[in-house]
Amino acid sequence: MAIHKALLFFNAQKSGRLPKNNGITWRGDSGLNDGVGQTDLKHGLVGGYYDAGDNIKFNFPMAFSMSLLSWSVVEYSNKYRDLGEYDHIRDIIKWGTDYLLLTFNSSAATIDKIYVQVGAAKNGSTTADDHYCWQRPEDMSYPRPVIAVTSGPDIAGEVAAALASASIVFRDNPAYSSRLITGAIAAYNFARLQSHRTIYSLGNPEIADFYNSSGYWDEYMWSAAWMYYATGNSSYATFATDPRLPKNANAFRSIPDLGVLSWDNKLPAAMLLWTRLRMFLNPGYPYEETLRGYFNATGLNMCANLRRFNVFNWTKGGMIELNHGRPQPLQYVVNTAFLANLYADYMDASKVPGWFCGPFYFSTDVLRSYASSQVLNNCLIPPSTKECKFLRFLKIGS
Repeated sequence: MAIHKALLFFNAQKSGRLPKNNGITWRGDSGLNDGVGQTDLKHGLVGGYYDAGDNIKFNFPMAFSMSLLSWSVVEYSNKYRDLGEYDHIRDIIKWGTDYLLLTFNSSAATIDKIYVQVGAAKNGSTTADDHYCWQRPEDMSYPRPVIAVTSGPDIAGEVAAALASASIVFRDNPAYSSRLITGAIAAYNFARLQSHRTIYSLGNPEIADFYNSSGYWDEYMWSAAWMYYATGNSSYATFATDPRLPKNANAFRSIPDLGVLSWDNKLPAAMLLWTRLRMFLNPGYPYEETLRGYFNATGLNMCANLRRFNVFNWTKGGMIELNHGRPQPLQYVVNTAFLANLYADYMDASKVPGWFCGPFYFSTDVLRSYASSQVLNNCLIPPSTKECKFLRFLKIGS
C-alpha cells in the first residue's frame, strides 16, 4: 500500500538502537555514541533520523517533518486507522520527538542552548565526514561532532511546534503528552528570548550550506499556533494575531514565494492553522482583524496554485514548479497538495462551498482536483502499478 511504503522511509532513516519490529531488515543499530561525552546534558544524542542519503542528523528539517506528520494525524487519524497505519505513524512521530527532547534540557523551565545537529560535512575537504563517506550508518567509524547554539529562534520555534503538535497526537498517553508540552514550552520560551534572536545557521557553515534559515518570524507564527492548540493558552493567540507579527514575517520573504511551504518557510502553513481557528471557532475581537488577514492570504495562496493565474510555471506533465525549476521540486509539490486538501476539508467542514480569486469563484472541488493532480499525475512509479492505482482510488483525504 502506498501510504505504508511512504512511512517505511522513516523506518529506513532511523538512527540509534532499532526496535525489532522496525520493518527494514537491512538496517541495524547505529550512531550509538552520538553526543556521548560531547554535551553538558546527562545523556547523549542517540536516536532521531538521518537526513537524505548521508548520516547527518539535521534537527531543523527533522523537527519540521515531525510537525507535518503530527498535523496529518490530528486531521486524518481515522484514515490512518482505516489503513492500519495509525500505530505505525505514531511510532514514527515518537521516535522523532523522543530524540528532540534530548536536544535540550526539556524538563527545565528555561534553557540557554539547544543542540541542532549531529555529524558534519566539510565541503571541499577530504577529511572523513558524513558527506565524504557514503557508507552504511552501521559502519561509521569517523568522529561525529555535535553542534549547539545559544541563539536559535527558528530551530527552537520549530522544535516547539513539533513537540506541541505531537502532544495532541498522544493525548491518550497523558504522561507523555505532558512531557511533550513541558518541553515545547521551554523551547518556545527560548525562541522568544529578546537576547537570543540570531538565526541558528548564522556563522555555522556546516549548517548554512545545507539547511540555512532565512528568518524566524514564520516559526513564531507556526509554533504559537501549535502551542495554542496544544494548551489552549490564549497568550499564544494574542501574540500570533498582533498585527506586527505577519509584517515582520513577510519582511524576510519574496512574493510569490511567501505562499510556498518548506522546511524554511512555514508562513502558509501557519496562516492556514490560524485560518482554521477563524473558520471553526470565530473568536472575534481582538483576534478577528489579523485572522481575517490570514484567511485572505490563505485564499490568495490557493489562487496562486491554480494554473489559470500563471503565477508559477508548470511542467509539460502538469507539475507546478513552486521552486522555479530548481532541484528538489517534489517536496514543495507534496507540501502544497497537503495544504490545498486541508483547506478544502476546512471549507467543507464549515459548510463553505468555495472561495474567490479576484472576480472568479472556485469550488472546493477545484482544490481537491489540484491536490490530486499533483500527487497522481506526478507519481514517481509507473501509473499502471498497484501503488498509483491505489492513490487514484484514495484521492488524498476524500
